[in-house]
Amino acid sequence: MNRLVRLLAVWLRARRHRGPGTPLDEWRTPLRVMPNDLDLLRHMNNGSYLTLMDIGRVDMLVRTGAQSAISRRRWYPVVVGESIRFRRSLELWDRFVIVTRVVGWDERIFYLEQRFERVPRAAKPADTAPEVVAEAWVAARFIARAGGTVASPDVAEAFEVAGVSPPVPDAVLAWARALDLAHRPRG
Repeated sequence: MNRLVRLLAVWLRARRHRGPGTPLDEWRTPLRVMPNDLDLLRHMNNGSYLTLMDIGRVDMLVRTGAQSAISRRRWYPVVVGESIRFRRSLELWDRFVIVTRVVGWDERIFYLEQRFERVPRAAKPADTAPEVVAEAWVAARFIARAGGTVASPDVAEAFEVAGVSPPVPDAVLAWARALDLAHRPRG
């Protein structure tokens, strides 16, 4: 139930704080580790990261206006693959942000990067890089409620970004190929 409350809070905040930008920009979702996020070792459970990544993607879609655009067309996103790398632990009450951005797409799949950055308890010098505690790649496609998959260039147009994808990083494409997600030209 707490995650639904958290999702609603993020959604309401996102509707009030829409910003200029597109899903290709970095979108920051501030959150805090709650008691139901913990596992037996008293740090954030690995499954909680994946659930909170959903919230980060919703935040990005609402704040960019992309959610309204896809809802009008009766499309919705589905995750078809995700991979996460943990670097550090998040503990009870830690503040963190989820940084979300689309890195590119092929004919069927959108590729996103999401990372968790711990918010320091004490002020750090401005030139200090944030502490990344986890990094993830996500592959998603869009489905029409009437049935069928929506072509990624059509979704990109609805997002008001150029119909041509920025170059997808080679590491992301290799990951997608390993999961048998990447578009393969026929022939």
